[in-house]
Amino acid sequence: MSGEVQMSSDKQPRRGLSCTAYFDALWFCYSPVHQMQQYYRLGTLDNCSKKWSGLVDCLTLKTKRSSEVEEILEAREKEKPQLWSTRTPEEAAAYWNGLFDHLNEE
Repeated sequence: MSGEVQMSSDKQPRRGLSCTAYFDALWFCYSPVHQMQQYYRLGTLDNCSKKWSGLVDCLTLKTKRSSEVEEILEAREKEKPQLWSTRTPEEAAAYWNGLFDHLNEE
């Protein structure tokens, strides 16, 4: 979920929760362009259930106290799989050589 950072009265950053992106995604899901793309690619129309779930989840979060929202969002952030793994220069060199060292052999 995207969130804007706002400053609360006690000078701690607080994440503002906006459901606009979820509503826009749901609106686009029902558009003829999206539905025809889905029909062309998959042979079926999109029922937009994932978009509805995202919007309902966002609206549900808006009914909770800000401390609860912060905890929930932090827990979700920790559960997400990491896209990048950091390596030391030695680990990176070993990995690179493992993948491409055969190209140096002649």
